Amino acid sequence: MQKKRISKYLKKRLLSFKYAFNGIAYVIKTQANMQIHFFLTIIVIIAGFYFKISTVEWLFLLLTIALVLVSETINTAIEEIVNFISPEYNKKAGIIKDLSAAFVLLAAIFAVIVGILIFLPKILFIIKN
Repeated sequence: MQKKRISKYLKKRLLSFKYAFNGIAYVIKTQANMQIHFFLTIIVIIAGFYFKISTVEWLFLLLTIALVLVSETINTAIEEIVNFISPEYNKKAGIIKDLSAAFVLLAAIFAVIVGILIFLPKILFIIKN
């Protein structure tokens, strides 16, 4: 009896991962900005290895990447909810979507600042030498 309950629990947990991956796939397929974020993520990770950034720099870089990707995912969820609730144009719905997009923009600006702080000194060092 206990094995059946554990098996059922594990199946539910695995199914929840499937749904989460479906959500990630949806955002990547439907949002051009998420595709750009993923492309830039790959570039930044390659740059991190190239410049041999420190563990602390990696932590900030990875947290920043996660912030931007999560922000874009949340933005997409909010937009989908607003579109579902208010399919016709609505000024308040537009404000909600603008605020959601602002969240992503602020995260992206933060990411650029972190990238500059980590990579600019290394790039300048190479240029000077």
